[in-house]
Amino acid sequence: MGIVTSQSFKNTITTYLGFGIGALNTLFLYTYFISDQYYGLVAFILSSANIMMPLMAFGVHNTIIKFYSTFKTKNSLNSFLTLMLFLPLLLIIPIGLVGSISYEAIGRLLSQKNPIVMGYVWYIYVAAIAMAYFEVFFAWSKTQMLTVFGNLMKEVFQRVGVMLLLFTVYLQWIDVEQFIIGVIVVYIVRMFIMMLYAFSVRLPVFKFNKLENINSILKYSSLIIIAGSIATIILDIDSFMLGLYIPIEKVAYYGVAIYIATVIVVPSRAMQQILSPLTAQYMNDKNKVALKDLYVRSSQTLFIIGGFIFLLIVLNINELYHLIPEEFSGGLVVVFLVGVAKLYDNLMGCNNVVLFNSDYYRVVLLFGVILTILTVLLNMLFIPRFGINGSAFATFLAITVYNTIKIYFVKRKFDMMPFNYDTGKVLVLIIVSIGLFYFWEFPFHPIVNIMLKSLLVTFVYVVSILKLNVSEDISILIKKYLKVK
Repeated sequence: MGIVTSQSFKNTITTYLGFGIGALNTLFLYTYFISDQYYGLVAFILSSANIMMPLMAFGVHNTIIKFYSTFKTKNSLNSFLTLMLFLPLLLIIPIGLVGSISYEAIGRLLSQKNPIVMGYVWYIYVAAIAMAYFEVFFAWSKTQMLTVFGNLMKEVFQRVGVMLLLFTVYLQWIDVEQFIIGVIVVYIVRMFIMMLYAFSVRLPVFKFNKLENINSILKYSSLIIIAGSIATIILDIDSFMLGLYIPIEKVAYYGVAIYIATVIVVPSRAMQQILSPLTAQYMNDKNKVALKDLYVRSSQTLFIIGGFIFLLIVLNINELYHLIPEEFSGGLVVVFLVGVAKLYDNLMGCNNVVLFNSDYYRVVLLFGVILTILTVLLNMLFIPRFGINGSAFATFLAITVYNTIKIYFVKRKFDMMPFNYDTGKVLVLIIVSIGLFYFWEFPFHPIVNIMLKSLLVTFVYVVSILKLNVSEDISILIKKYLKVK
């Protein structure tokens, strides 16, 4: 776990730095510098682009990682990487042509509830391309076991760019229309910087030789589009569908709550960057012992860290909502439901990577397609009745069902489970901590309350984790930084 721990730690720091900047943007700058309507519009554009991203990438960002270590000669590897660079264009170009021809019809469909969306449909397409090729170039660097710079670009760069743009709106240097254009430009610039870095660590050599396993590569890429789309749809379909059913300013309220809950999954996002190529390598080498060890230890580590963050959020959420405009404070249920779902994501460890790099990914895709349909139907059922809380409940149900299916499937096919008796200890610790501290409030300013309760919860949680001895990796890390034996 040496390279995993090292790069995961660095990635976690940069990811939290990005989320800290994002929190400033989401909770304060957006809410005070631009109107709720335009805030909701930006959230709708980016969520829609994120849904399109796996399609635009043609699954290449997953295919590179799965097949890279299978090529043993320079010519075959260069031919493979050349194919990966051009493959996304097979969908990007036709989708652009269809979009040009059907622009009015697509615009009317997306703007039925919120007419403001009509003039911004092309922004979704451009942002999706920028996001797709960024992931391709990031995967290119992951194959060299280099993830820190890419993670910095993924988590920090665009948030800093948006923050600077928000300040220019506040200073009246640009208007809101120019701000939205600027946001798209930030994603484009990020893509080009990632390209330069990826090519600096491994310069492309364009070869167009025929690959022996070309059929397997294309089949995997085509099918993995569905897998990537499923994961993205489950995460972003709620914001997209809210924009179709309720006033767009409420999408902004929902976005704030989702952002708060998403902090829980930061460690998983950071660790997955290095878990992905490492898991693929173990599977290609058929190293089942190392794979099982990685599965269990990644789950334990992520559940402990994610549980701690979940506690800090849930136990401080009431005070946090006192710090932002009152109209944004209706997302308490959203934070809790989505937070539990994100904690379950952490418990999965490297489950997703195991499935996507196995021969069973086709069956998992079938489960995913069924679940995607279920997610859409649940949102259609609950959003009209319960608004943003209904969408959160639909998301919670969808993620819970999907994750449970994947855990069961890995158990059946690989005889591996991500959790054990120690996982139960951590779960009990989290539940007991909520019971002890949720109603404990200090009679001070919200910021002081958050700081005091966070310190208290941190002390109790860290001491409990050490005493319970539930993770060797976490215990070593705690003792290292606390200078204890």
